[in-house]
Amino acid sequence: MGTGDGLFVYNSGRNDSDKCFIGIDVNARPLQKISERIYRKPAKGGPPNILFVQSAIETLPSELEGIANEVHVNFPWGSLLRAVAGGNEVNLRSLGHICAPHALLTVVIGLDVERDHSELDRLGLPSLDPNYVRLELPTRYLRAGFEIMKIETLTGADVSELKTTWARRLRSGHNRSFIRIVARAVEEGGPG
Repeated sequence: MGTGDGLFVYNSGRNDSDKCFIGIDVNARPLQKISERIYRKPAKGGPPNILFVQSAIETLPSELEGIANEVHVNFPWGSLLRAVAGGNEVNLRSLGHICAPHALLTVVIGLDVERDHSELDRLGLPSLDPNYVRLELPTRYLRAGFEIMKIETLTGADVSELKTTWARRLRSGHNRSFIRIVARAVEEGGPG
């Protein structure tokens, strides 16, 4: 979700041909280059297990309901950042609609409080300090249908392993901090 230029989805699909990978982003323009690759014949490197969908988190297609066993949100911005960093219940529930029962949701957020303050203010996001992330965010996620299983701080080396264009760009930020949230979709009524 929020696939950007599609590199993460493309690499994932090429490395695991037994799974189908769907990249979703509201902006299709950055996907043009990678999209050309997925339509190549398999003999010329075109992976048959990748699809891109143009959609915002607020308007995910009903055709995707319940199909995802894993959802990855790497370095979100805009309404997607508000959903995952602010625990926006409506948008997290929308994300939950594409999840199969017990699907994993992995979110990686990289913020520089000084450089990104105008976006955080615009989105009405609270400070992502450790108290908020560990005490309040799990409650917000649970109300939206996700149980947080792990929250961890990432190093630059951890971020590099993600093999995304944004990981390369952001890891060198001096004041940038990275957190990973791993959650799972829960059935209505709470964990289980």
